[in-house]
Amino acid sequence: MDLKVKILIERAENELLASRALKMMSEDVSLKNLTELPPDTTFYSAVISHAYYAIFHSAKAYLLSKNVSLPEQGQHQAVYFSFRSAVRNGDLDAELLALYEEVKIKAEALLEIFEKEEKNRAKFTYKTVAEANKEPAESSIKNARTFFTHLRGLIENIY
Repeated sequence: MDLKVKILIERAENELLASRALKMMSEDVSLKNLTELPPDTTFYSAVISHAYYAIFHSAKAYLLSKNVSLPEQGQHQAVYFSFRSAVRNGDLDAELLALYEEVKIKAEALLEIFEKEEKNRAKFTYKTVAEANKEPAESSIKNARTFFTHLRGLIENIY
């Protein structure tokens, strides 16, 4: 396996593990006590972000394994559009594109939330925003796991 592809698969797996660990830390009181976190601390926004990066690095690894060249700048858009093209050409299952798009949209929504919260800090609490992200965080982990597992298998078949 190409070293760049191998590194990206490892990064994708680490991002998936980080998302799962942060979800556990958001929900497990004994972990919060062990790490001396306040009881109402959650990391659901970070869970979604890490799940997105698991998908992004998986998609990038797949594209590189197929010798698709990607620019140094603007890789998120380039990976997305190249991946979408692979789906439309019949190289990949359309369901994988749907998973990619769903998590990408969630990550963009978080950015919008951040921008709004920065402007309207007095109106919202962090707990409200974090709790609102619990369900999308669970869905993001599930999608990232499916995406990563499928693409890792495809890449292993290439090599």
